[in-house]
Amino acid sequence: MSAIRFAAAILIYFLLPAAVLSYGFPAALKLERVIPANHEMELSQLKARDKARHGRLLQSLGGVIDFPVDGTFDPFVVGLYYTKIRLGSPPRDFYVQVDTGSDVLWVSCASCNGCPQTSGLQIQLNFFDPGSSVTATPVSCSDQRCSWGIQSSASGCSVQNNLCAYTFQYGDGSGTSGFYVSDVLQFDMIVGSSLVPNSTAPVVFGCSTSQTGDLVKSDRAVDGIFGFGQQGMSVISQLASQGLAPRVFSHCLKGENGGGGILVLGEIVEPNMVFTPLVPSQPHYNVNLLSISVNGQALPINPSVFSTSNGQGTIIDTGTTLAYLSEAAYVPFVEAITNAVSQSVRPVVSKGNQCYVIATSVADIFPPVSLNFAGGASMFLNPQDYLIQQNNVGGTAVWCIGFQRIQNQGITILGDLVLKDKIFVYDLVGQRIGWANYDCSMSVNVSATSSSGRSEYVNAGQFSDNSAAPQKLSLDIVGNTLMLLLMVINMFL
Repeated sequence: MSAIRFAAAILIYFLLPAAVLSYGFPAALKLERVIPANHEMELSQLKARDKARHGRLLQSLGGVIDFPVDGTFDPFVVGLYYTKIRLGSPPRDFYVQVDTGSDVLWVSCASCNGCPQTSGLQIQLNFFDPGSSVTATPVSCSDQRCSWGIQSSASGCSVQNNLCAYTFQYGDGSGTSGFYVSDVLQFDMIVGSSLVPNSTAPVVFGCSTSQTGDLVKSDRAVDGIFGFGQQGMSVISQLASQGLAPRVFSHCLKGENGGGGILVLGEIVEPNMVFTPLVPSQPHYNVNLLSISVNGQALPINPSVFSTSNGQGTIIDTGTTLAYLSEAAYVPFVEAITNAVSQSVRPVVSKGNQCYVIATSVADIFPPVSLNFAGGASMFLNPQDYLIQQNNVGGTAVWCIGFQRIQNQGITILGDLVLKDKIFVYDLVGQRIGWANYDCSMSVNVSATSSSGRSEYVNAGQFSDNSAAPQKLSLDIVGNTLMLLLMVINMFL
C-alpha cells in the first residue's frame, strides 16, 4: 500500500506544475470564464464528488464565495454593476445590483406593487414567492433577527400579520418597502482547494412589496439590491456569523469592453495594495480623504471640507455611478483640470457640466489626479477615471468631467467611475479599505482565513460576459488532473 502511495505521489509531482505546489498540496484552483464542452460531464461528476466529500467542511471551515458580475459604470450603457444570486428551494435566479452603500439584500416579491416586469438589460426578471419555497419563513416581529433591520432601515411591525417590515429610502429619491423573509442562499464555495458547488446557508433578506422612483424604470431594471454594508442584516455579516465566510470581501469592476468583473467574499491578494482606515462608528464605508492633487500639485481646499461629522465625509459606494464633490472641492478641481488642458482642447459647458472638445486621446492631454487619504494611501486616477465620453462626431470627441457637484453638503461620494479598474478590499475585521489599480479581466488570488487561523488561497477568474446569464465556475486542467488521480488512488486503497 505504501508503494502505491509513493508511486502516486511521484506521478502527481511530475504532472502538476511547480506553481501549483508552491502553496502546498494542492494549493490553487483556477476559475475559468466558461466550462469547456469536452469537460462538461467530467466536471459535473467531479463537482458532485467534491460536494459529497467536502460538504461537511462547511460546518467548521470558512471559504471563498465567488459571485458573477455583469454591468458597467458607463451611464450611457448601463450605469450599474449587478450579480446573480439563487434564493429558495427550489432555487430561483435573481439579478441584484452590487451596493456597498446599503446593508440589506432585497428582491422583488410576488405581491409587489409597481415593480418592473421587464428589463432593458436583457435579463429575465423574477419575483420571489415565499409560498413557493419550502424553506422560506417570514420573519416575525418577535424574532431577534428583526432587530438587525433597525440598524439598516426604518423597520416596523405589521399589526395585521405580525411581519417584520422595512422601508428604505435611497439618495436618488427612489425607495422600497416590504417584509423580511428567512430562506436559503445557494452559492458556489471554494473550501481549501476544493470547489463545493450549490452550497446553501440560511439568510434573512427583504421581500419588496412596493417600489418607487428609478427602481420602477424598466430600462435598467434588476430584481433588487445586494447591500454589502457592515450592519448585522448584511449577507456578509450573516454568513460570517455562521462561519461560512470571512468578514472581508473584495471586488474588481471592469471598466471597458462590456464591463463585468469579480466579486468575492474573501480578500484579493495583490502586492501593490494600499490601505486606509475606515472611520469608526459610521453607517457607510467612510474614509478620511485629506487632499486632492492634480498633476502632483495639491489643490487649495480646506481639509475641513472632507472631515467626517454630522453626515459629512467621504463614502465609497458601488451603488453610485459617478463621483460627487462638495462645492468647495468641486470648483478648484474643475479649474485645475481646465487650466492644465486649455492649450490643447476647447472647453465647453454642456447641461451645466464642464466638457472638452478634443481630437486626440485623453490620456495624452489630461493630467493625472490623486486622492490622498489618511495613512499615506493615495488613489491615482487616470483621465478615464474622472472623465466621461459624451459623444464622438466627425473625428472629435466630447469628454466631460464625471465628478458632479453637491451643493450645501459636505459629502464626497466615490462611485463606479472612480472604483472601476481597481481591486478593492473591504477588511471589516481590520476596519480598513485597500485598493490597487488592476486589469479586472485577469484572474486574482484570494485568501480566506479558516477557523484554524490558516490562510487558504484560491485563484478566482472572470465569469463569462458573453451572454446575459453569467456562467458557472469550472476547474482548470490541473484541478481535473489532480482529482482524477485521487480517484484512481482511492480505488487501490
